[in-house]
Amino acid sequence: MSEVEEIRSALRERGLRATRARIAVLQELVSSASPLTHSDLSETLVPLGFDKATVFRNLTDLTQSGLVYRTELGDHVWRFEVLALGEADGQKHPHFLCTNCGGVSCLGPMKFTANSREKAPVIGKISEILIKGLCTECACDRT
Repeated sequence: MSEVEEIRSALRERGLRATRARIAVLQELVSSASPLTHSDLSETLVPLGFDKATVFRNLTDLTQSGLVYRTELGDHVWRFEVLALGEADGQKHPHFLCTNCGGVSCLGPMKFTANSREKAPVIGKISEILIKGLCTECACDRT
């Protein structure tokens, strides 16, 4: 199945129409290695004939449908990423935020140590993990 067919199928499964704008937004999110802001998406999609309001409205619809996850990484900017297409509930994952350049990277699955797992129930239910620091490029610039 092609990417567009897979996107159309995922949209229909969630009760959404497979509009040109929704497909374009999802294609951009699928092809990105890290979460994108509304501004990032608009920069790419406005020249293709979509206005900023349409991009935002579709991000909202896709988030409410569960196809897209919206996160705020402590810098007051919403970022969006597609959850696994074709799965009922895509897996969330931790992110790394560079405190110097603002770059965001998706991190793979992480395991807690035995000590961390013991403390987690005391804290509550963990819904998101964010690691902050300097990315490789910024760390090299400071040495």
